[in-house]
Formats: sequence, structure tokens, C-alpha cells
Amino acid sequence: MSNSKQVEVEKQSFLDQVRASFSNQSTLLVVTLVVLGVVFQITSQGIFLSTGTLGTVLNDWGSYILLAVAQTFVVITGGIDLSVGATVSLSSVVAGWVLVKGLGLDSTTSGSDATPYVLLAVLVSLLVGLTVGAINAFLINVLKIVPFIATLATMGAMTGLAIIISGGMPLQGPNNWELGIPYEIFGIQLPISTTVLAVMIITVICGLILHKTKFGLHTFALGSNAFATRAAGISPARQITKVYMLSGGLAGLAGAYAYIRLGAGSPSNGTGMELYAIAAVVIGGVSLMGGVGRIVGIALGTLVLFTVQSGLLMVKVITVSPSLKQVIVALLIVAAVAIQALQKPARK
Repeated sequence: MSNSKQVEVEKQSFLDQVRASFSNQSTLLVVTLVVLGVVFQITSQGIFLSTGTLGTVLNDWGSYILLAVAQTFVVITGGIDLSVGATVSLSSVVAGWVLVKGLGLDSTTSGSDATPYVLLAVLVSLLVGLTVGAINAFLINVLKIVPFIATLATMGAMTGLAIIISGGMPLQGPNNWELGIPYEIFGIQLPISTTVLAVMIITVICGLILHKTKFGLHTFALGSNAFATRAAGISPARQITKVYMLSGGLAGLAGAYAYIRLGAGSPSNGTGMELYAIAAVVIGGVSLMGGVGRIVGIALGTLVLFTVQSGLLMVKVITVSPSLKQVIVALLIVAAVAIQALQKPARK
């Protein structure tokens, strides 16, 4: 009898450990990535896990992870930033305008000769993003407009400005295409380029800032309990300003990434990117109520998002239209929110 009870206790303990592991969002995402990799490798007749495909997935991941990280900081405070996609468009367009209209350069300047101008484009894009972030903070803190409406208004304004400045056409400027070429080690091509590596480094730095600094602690505190944060001597308005400027700055860097990939500043570079950023945040386990989130989960969530999209377009068993991408993203958002809701009782 005692042996039977011991076996039952051990079985229950094992089930509790399994349940605890799968209540962790990062664990779920890693398992999901493994399953997706196996399924898509089989259904694509062995080409999904090729270096070329993985490189494409990581290039797409690099375009959006900066926006997802930006959105993470904002959502943890209990807000939202709908202007990140428009900021990508505007920052890349302004960078292109400075190089093409301001300095009189064109696409004939390339390779290492274009590197200084590419760095200038990155700086200009960053400054544009910081400016948009400051405008969002002003609307929220001073005019007392709720973040959803404030950033919605900014999204429309920045999208319009991008079209006005560019005339609705891409501004083709100097670019160093070698920055997007995958590395080779001992003759083996890796799916990582200079631009993707730079994005990875920025993501790691943001993760350290969020989880290891007072700035990150104050960000979580603001999203968890704004009243207690104020009572602790932390200014919510000042923290909101810092967070939205960080969000804008990262979106500006995403605009620079888009410029480097395309060699041009286009008003359509950031179209719809805010939806993907929000999807990545939700899939990565960030609570839309604020106060909860991890950068590791965001990185994995963004990777899951683009693994699904790339994999479905490559499968040989069924035909999937590229136009279904937004439907897929919407379904992933619903699934992620549903999983969060099911996990809440376990967390309590």
C-alpha cells in the first residue's frame, strides 16, 4: 500500500514538473520551434532547414525583432505604440532624402565607399525615431491622451510625412550590399550577416537593460502598479518619456535596417509592421495588461512568427497564398492570448 502511494506521489510530482515547464512561455516557444522545423522540413521535401531558407527567416526576423523589443518596453508599462511601423517608413525616407537630395548621392556609390554614408543613414534614422518617441511622450504626458489614440494619431501623421517627403517613390541612395551577405567560416555559409548580427547585439543589450538595470525595474514597476511606483518616488511621466523614446529609437534603427536591406528609403518600408510587432510581443508572453515580459520570449516569439510564415509558403503538400500572411498573424495572436488566459490560474 505504501509503495502504491509512493508511486502515485512520484507520478504526481512528475506531472507537476511537466506542467510547470510548459507554463513557461519560453519553453513552449522552443518546443514549438522544434516541432515546426521538423514538420516544415518534411513537408518542404528537405529544403526548409537549408542555409538559404534559414538566412531568409533570420533576415525577416531582423526586420521585426527591433520593433518587437520596442513594443515590449511600452507594453510592459501598460501602454502600446502603434506608430512603430510608420516610424520605420519615415526614418528610412528621411535617411534616403538626406543622402540623395541633401548630399546629391545615388546608388552608384556602393561597397566600402558607401559605408560612411550608411552609418550616416543609421544616425539620421535613430534621430528621427527618437523625435517620434518624444512626440508620443508629449501627447501622453502633457496632453493626457491615452497611448492607443496618441500613437494612432502619430502613426497617421508619420505615414503622411513619409509620403510627402519621398513623393511616394523610393529614394535610391548609396549602400554597402556586403553588409547583408552571410558570413562564411571554413567554406561553410552561415545564415547570419553583419546586419543580422548587429540586430542580435542590440537585442541582447536591450534584454540586459530590461532585466538587469534600474530602468528595467522601473519599467516593470510602472506596468504593475503605477500608484505604488509614484509613491516610491519614481516619476511615471519621466519613465514614460524614456520608454517611448527608446521605442522610437529602436523603430528608427529598424528603418535603417530596412534602408540597408533595400538600398532605398521607401514610404512603404514599415507598412503593417506594427501588427507583426504586437503579434511577436503577445506570442512571446508579454501581458497586454502590463508588468510581465521577457526579451528571450520576444526573440523566440518573433522567430516562431516568421518560421510559420516562411514554412507555410514552402510546403509542398498544400498551396498557401502569400496573401494569407495577415490571417496567419491574426490567428497566432488569438492562440497566444488564449494560452496566456489558460496559464493565469496556474500562475495564481
